[in-house]
Amino acid sequence: MSFTLNVGEIQQKLKEYNLDGWLIYNFRNNNQFASKILGMQLGKLSSRRYFYYVPVTGSPKKLVHSIEQYDLDHLPGEKIIYNTWKSLHEGVQSLLFGAKTICMEYSPNNDIPYLSKVDAGTLEFIRSFGVDVVSSGDIVQFFEARWTDEQYHDAQDTANILLRIIHKAFAFIGDNLKKNTAVTEYDVQQLIMKEFEAHDLTTYAPANCSVNGNGANPHYDPSAEQSSVIKQGDYILIDWWAKKKKTGAVYADFTWVGYAGEKVPKKYQDVFDIVKGSRDAAVEYLKIEFAAGRKVRGCDVDDVTRKHIVDRGYGQYFVHRTGHNIGEEVHGNGAHIDNFETMDVREIIPETCFSIEPGIYLPGEFGIRLEIDVYISKNREVILLGDEFQKEIVTIDC
Repeated sequence: MSFTLNVGEIQQKLKEYNLDGWLIYNFRNNNQFASKILGMQLGKLSSRRYFYYVPVTGSPKKLVHSIEQYDLDHLPGEKIIYNTWKSLHEGVQSLLFGAKTICMEYSPNNDIPYLSKVDAGTLEFIRSFGVDVVSSGDIVQFFEARWTDEQYHDAQDTANILLRIIHKAFAFIGDNLKKNTAVTEYDVQQLIMKEFEAHDLTTYAPANCSVNGNGANPHYDPSAEQSSVIKQGDYILIDWWAKKKKTGAVYADFTWVGYAGEKVPKKYQDVFDIVKGSRDAAVEYLKIEFAAGRKVRGCDVDDVTRKHIVDRGYGQYFVHRTGHNIGEEVHGNGAHIDNFETMDVREIIPETCFSIEPGIYLPGEFGIRLEIDVYISKNREVILLGDEFQKEIVTIDC
């Protein structure tokens, strides 16, 4: 959908949040939200500052430099041209005339660094005109992070392919152990990557297979040069993510765990049950809150999962946020499930997707993370990607 068709939607959002306007600012593509939302020419580097202002009522206005005065011609609204710094000041003042509170791509205290794209000097400049600036976080994700119906169906297809691949990966480990053939974390990773290629999937980075203590490092990454051999009695964590090889495709992203043997030791089972309970508590909370029509923030969901783990004595070992937004990038630009690394107060809105992936990491021993993807439908339904999710530790016949 073109930006032109969204002006009315933007103004409706501004009304909902009691804002006088949205000032979209960019310089040398520092604000990737501006580039995407405004439909800027791919690969074009604007060497001068530009502003695009959507007021809560009336027509948009654009402020462009004289040597790049045509860059926003594809957008509706009056064009104001500047070249001197004095005319820049006059132009911004004209854009903001009558406004008291506007939003920009900024985060107070940089609480949400993914969103903070407007530098401190520019904020000072805008505020010098007597305008209060608040975060555009809730509004920008409405136009940046929502999935189309096609993206949702593609993600469901991808999710089910990924789930078939994980069963192949665990079977691959078992087959090699039965034959007494050496099999490493890297071997498992490469099997998964070959499966991605066979199913026409792509990813920004290779999958992760972690054995025993390596699983206590949330971002462990095996390589051909450094990779542990998998043996009977080992605990295994696999994190894998991919999307279709097509324009606009979005990711599916999962983490499962397994044990190379028939009977899972109690130390693994006890921690697994806590992590699973934390994950499931988040899903139940989301279902209750969305069904009741209440606003849900990313930080709220993180609080639910974290409390479940803290109450059972493992809080110090849950060392990352609960989840992240998912889009065309695996770590997308919508609300993250976080009140730990950042305080993400953005609202979780319909037609967006995010991971729920609580974990407990015991240094030198093992780590358990269970990752699912949650999509909120137009009707506020809480939907999991894929036809299944992990309910028990996978026992590998070896």
